Amino acid sequence: AEIRQAAAQNKQLLGRYTWQEQQTLSIKGEVKKQTMFQVHLGPDGKPQKTQISPQQQSSNGGSDRGLRGRIKEKKIEDFEKYAKHLAALAQSYAQPEPGKLQQLYEQGNVSLGSGGEPGLIRMVIHNYVKQGDTVTLVFNRAAKALQSINVSSYLDNPQDAVTISAQYVKIPDGPNHVDTMTVNGESKHLTVTMQNSNYQMM
Repeated sequence: AEIRQAAAQNKQLLGRYTWQEQQTLSIKGEVKKQTMFQVHLGPDGKPQKTQISPQQQSSNGGSDRGLRGRIKEKKIEDFEKYAKHLAALAQSYAQPEPGKLQQLYEQGNVSLGSGGEPGLIRMVIHNYVKQGDTVTLVFNRAAKALQSINVSSYLDNPQDAVTISAQYVKIPDGPNHVDTMTVNGESKHLTVTMQNSNYQMM
């Protein structure tokens, strides 16, 4: 009940803010692209993003032309499309839904335990967004706020494994929100890192 209440209040408070999100796309550890977005929550409670900076892509010193260049461009497009799916999946885990938590708790899909330090609660949730996924939340009771989240999930099928980890920070006199989130698409060795900053009241 404590976690549900905090999640509901936090989401309401976050709806009053706009912020910037920097997304970094890496393949096998090499940065391929960075994009900056202006973000706010839409009427449905989901983030609405507007790109505010030109796409920056790593250069290999010269441009490929002809068939080889087109193949390379197609590959980059495929990676970018995959990265968008990863980011969208991660977003569905970023802000826990109070109603969903209650439903899963009643179904026996939630277990509670110690977070390893005094005042921390560890909540393990199964089947939160997809059948077979696992979400581990660490909640700080004193701050009444999420501290971290770790997710084991997948895209279209369980073979396309995805891991998500996020750290949360309290905005001064404001909501608790994702500071940094890292999403790994295991099958393509692709990582999307999202970092939020510059919060402003709307």
